[in-house]
Amino acid sequence: MNTAGAQKAQVPDIAAQVTYAMRIMGVAAIPRNYELFYEAYIGSNPKLTRELAALGSKATQEELDAIGSRYFGHHHRAEVIDGAHSRIVLQLDGILRLLRQEQNSLESYNTLLGETFARISSKNTASVDLLKNAIGVITEATDDTLTQGKERVEDVVQTSMEMDVVRRELDEYKRIASTDSLTQLSNRRAFDNRLAAVYDNALTRNATALVLADIDHFKKINDTYGHPVGDKILATVGNLVRTIVRKDIFLARTGGEEFAMIIEGNTEEEAMLIAERVRSALESTPFKNSKTGVNYGPVTISLGICMASEAEGPGELYSKADIALYCAKNGGRNRVMAYEDGMKKEFSKSWLIYRK
Repeated sequence: MNTAGAQKAQVPDIAAQVTYAMRIMGVAAIPRNYELFYEAYIGSNPKLTRELAALGSKATQEELDAIGSRYFGHHHRAEVIDGAHSRIVLQLDGILRLLRQEQNSLESYNTLLGETFARISSKNTASVDLLKNAIGVITEATDDTLTQGKERVEDVVQTSMEMDVVRRELDEYKRIASTDSLTQLSNRRAFDNRLAAVYDNALTRNATALVLADIDHFKKINDTYGHPVGDKILATVGNLVRTIVRKDIFLARTGGEEFAMIIEGNTEEEAMLIAERVRSALESTPFKNSKTGVNYGPVTISLGICMASEAEGPGELYSKADIALYCAKNGGRNRVMAYEDGMKKEFSKSWLIYRK
C-alpha cells in the first residue's frame, strides 16, 4: 500500500498539512497547486512526490505548472477555467448592455407616448392634422421599438446559447478533475467530498456504509511483471467492480491499489453481501495476457466495512473502516470484515506487515 495506517488515521488533518507544506515552500494557495501537493501527500505517485520535493522552498509557479501538466495532462491547466471565466464575463456583459439598450429604448418610447398624449389631450389642440401626425409618430416609434426588441431578444438567445456551451465545458472539466484517469472511477478528491457529505444528512447516515478495499500483494505484482501490467490490473479491477455493484453506489480509487465504496440505503449485513460479491467475482476472474498466455493471477482483494452510525464524523468512519481492512489483511487476506470495537487493539500493530 502507498500510505501507512498512521497517515490514514489522520484524514481530517490532510488539508491542514497540505496547506502548511505549501506555506512553508512559499507556494500560492490556488487550486491547481493544492492538487499537486495533495497527490504528493497521499503518495499515489512517488515520482511526482520526488519532483515536487526537489523544487525546494523557491519553486516558481511556472515550475509547478510544468509538473502539473506532465502528471495531470489536459485536465490540469489553469487556462481552461480562466478562459471559460473570461468568456462568461464577456457574454454576461454583452447581455447587460443589450438589456440596458432595451431599457433606454422603452424609456424613450414611454416618454414619446406621454408627450403625444399630452399634445392630443390639450384643450388647445383641435387640429385633425395634428392628431394624424401624432398617430403616425406613435406608429413609427412602435414599429421601431418592436423591431429593436426582436433583435435584442435574438441577441440574448444567441449569447445564452454560447454561455450554455461554456457551462457544459466547465461541467466536463469538473467531471475530469474528479475522475481517476486510470480506472475512470472517482478520485481521492471526489471521495473526500462525498465522505464528508455522508454526515450532512442524519436520516440517511444510519443506513450508509463505507467499504475500503485493497488489492492483495499488489507490490509483488508490480515487482514481478512491471508497472504497465499493474496499471492494467488496476483498470480491470475498477471496471469489474463498476459492473458488479449498483449504479447508485459511489466508487473511487483512493490511491495506489486502494479502492472505496460508499453504500447508501443498506444495512451492515447487506453491505457485507455487496462487498463479498465483489471479492468473490475478483477471485474468480482470470488475469492473463491474451497474447503471451502469461497468468498474472490470482488477483484477490481484502475489504473492511464500517457503518456511518458507528462514527462521529468522516475521519473516524474512515479510520474504523481502515481498521477493519487491516484486520482482513492480517487475518489472511481475500476476505471481508466489518468493524468491531475489539479491533482497535489489533490495529496497534504495524501496517508494514501487509504492505509487501
